[in-house]
Amino acid sequence: MQVYIVMGVSGVGKTTIGKLLAEELGLKFYDADDFHPGINREKMKNGIALKDEDREEWLETLASNILEWEKNSGAVLACSALKEEYRKQLQSVPKQNITWIFLHSEYDVIHKRLSARKDHYFKPELLRSQFDTLEMPKYGFHINVDGSVEEIMAAILAKLQGNSKAPVGLVGLGVMGKSLAINLATKGVDVSVFNRHVEELEVDIAKNFAAENKSIYDFPWFDNMEKFMTSLERPRNIILMVNAGPAVDLVIESLQPFLNEDDLIIDGGNSHYKDTIRREKELKKQGILFMGAGISGGEEGARKGPSIMPGGSDEAYNRVGGILETIAARDKNGDPCCTHVGPNGAGHFVKMLHNGVEYGEMQLISEAYHLLRFGAKASPEEIASIFENWNRDMKSFLLEISVDILRKREDNGFLIDKILDAAKQKGTGGWSTNAALELGVPLDTITAAVLARNISGKKQERTQAVEMYGNNQQAFTSVEEISEGLFNAFKAGSIINHAIGFDLLLEASKSYNWNLNLSEIARIWTNGCIIRSQLMEELIELLKHSPSKNLLMNKEISKRIKEYQPHLNQIVGNAINAGFPMPLMSSAVNYLHSFTSAQSSANMIQAQRDYFGAHTYERTDKARGEFFHTDWLDN
Repeated sequence: MQVYIVMGVSGVGKTTIGKLLAEELGLKFYDADDFHPGINREKMKNGIALKDEDREEWLETLASNILEWEKNSGAVLACSALKEEYRKQLQSVPKQNITWIFLHSEYDVIHKRLSARKDHYFKPELLRSQFDTLEMPKYGFHINVDGSVEEIMAAILAKLQGNSKAPVGLVGLGVMGKSLAINLATKGVDVSVFNRHVEELEVDIAKNFAAENKSIYDFPWFDNMEKFMTSLERPRNIILMVNAGPAVDLVIESLQPFLNEDDLIIDGGNSHYKDTIRREKELKKQGILFMGAGISGGEEGARKGPSIMPGGSDEAYNRVGGILETIAARDKNGDPCCTHVGPNGAGHFVKMLHNGVEYGEMQLISEAYHLLRFGAKASPEEIASIFENWNRDMKSFLLEISVDILRKREDNGFLIDKILDAAKQKGTGGWSTNAALELGVPLDTITAAVLARNISGKKQERTQAVEMYGNNQQAFTSVEEISEGLFNAFKAGSIINHAIGFDLLLEASKSYNWNLNLSEIARIWTNGCIIRSQLMEELIELLKHSPSKNLLMNKEISKRIKEYQPHLNQIVGNAINAGFPMPLMSSAVNYLHSFTSAQSSANMIQAQRDYFGAHTYERTDKARGEFFHTDWLDN
């Protein structure tokens, strides 16, 4: 006979649901808590978390009873069963004779429920230890308990009867799509997957993906769009993980014949924010919801927990926000690195800017590496050690992976020395520059990083130019002489790069009426994404207290910049004199000098514009807003 084990942390409703399920199936109900020895109940009553040795006798007793229940008429058991080793110990009967039903929700939801319970021996303060202990099963039925008891029971019975439908469908099984699908499944979100089938191009992608991951989850897979859409709950939630641009429009077009009012499409790719605004408007006319959700973290992030930046209507976010938060990374407080960024294109704009800052940070690290490698003649291993030391302070993901890169060997040499120095890009950095031009915001460091990649791509011309001009790069310093000053220059460049990026977000928020919460954006960038760092952790509070000012106007930031600026100036000057290009650091210097100059050179520009084009100018001896024109040839 079948034994149904309803499992999960305290407060998910195991007892309530277990009793209802037992009644529905005509079976006896048992609560595993009733099998605890008195000493265990006393410990939990006093707020003392149980250890594994405390559970040994309890698990043995349960396993023995499960064996008896299975031999007789079956049963429903409510049991925490948080660890896989506990579940293995309870598996005293053939696997096919136990059905695991995993009830789950977010920590805050469950904690609120526990706090409302009276006179129960399990104290709410023990909940965190249960969440920390929990190892989610990769099998059984995963049921989210955020809904009503009736909804939860309906979901369980539908699964038991084999006619349940998935709440989420995912289209596009590239690297990110596959990882995100696995993330959803392992977090208890049922998901159907679709990938087109094109002979000799994309053959059995969905089928093979499902087969390869059978041990993780029994993915309903499709290469027929109509059958895929039929497999989803109504109204449907469909995540697109396809290349930005025309491909997104083509997929939406293929979905159109099967869409119904209130269906929701979520574009999880790196689409341009203006395309997202357009698509949302077009689909809204048909009663279809649309969200643009930036997802950062690469393959590993998508699999284990990315930073997610969804933009769209409140209605859309209320529908799937819980799912997105479930699969997102967690910040240091355990909160999801996912937030409703704002309306229409806000999510994809924020992701675009994230990538722009990423371009800047990558270029910054590359310049430090290049100067150490060829200016100070340091080996990759020496540079790795320097970066590792820097990262004790910076706690930067990009610095962390750079250490690994520099230590990677191949054929008795360092792999980094064999990689062609021609960088690629997918466009988001350039989009940031274009957006800054449209909004009238200086974007010096990010633009410099984009252009540095462009010139790196001209490898053949650069090689020919060396033959014409000669190699003017000179070893000009030692590692010992440069290391401390370079670190301070690096820190200054990073701060300025972040300040420039957040300044663009601030202006976009005003111009598009998005009401972006910059502090919250910094928070969701503290884990799961590529630009996570100690600086980002600090920006949460700095932006909370000064949300409408350039970061360089913050007193704490100003104090640091004043300390680092002499080193930044010196490093850039010496490097350029020695023939080493420093596009990111030099742009940071120029931005800082321009930003801190009360008198700029722009008065000459205004005079020139008025001279040849009668564009007018304002005067320092008159009120702002008054404009003047001069006949410059009239003496």
